[in-house]
Amino acid sequence: MKPSALFIITGDPRKDGRTAEAIRIAAGVGTWKKVDVTVYLRDAAVLALSEYPDELVDEDNFTRYFPIVGEFGRPVYVQRGAALLGELGEATLPYEEIDDQQLAELCARNRYVLRF
Repeated sequence: MKPSALFIITGDPRKDGRTAEAIRIAAGVGTWKKVDVTVYLRDAAVLALSEYPDELVDEDNFTRYFPIVGEFGRPVYVQRGAALLGELGEATLPYEEIDDQQLAELCARNRYVLRF
């Protein structure tokens, strides 16, 4: 069984490049299929799914690497009821809203949890 890694991303992609860098790293780790990678976006990080990545810091990382994350065979998980979900427009990838209890279960199912 492959190890699994959950990337929890909470940064504001409008203000700093940490969110874009986390997406790049998640795509890079998951590309070789040696690790099952799951991405969870919380708070302002949900804007990473925006149809307008040109408004985000390091937009190239979103347009170049987020599609790779979409190939991992699972939705991107997002914070249920995140205030900025209504500003996404048409999301660039399928996503699923989960609550904090489901996030806790997701954390428990993954061997590694990385927070950006």
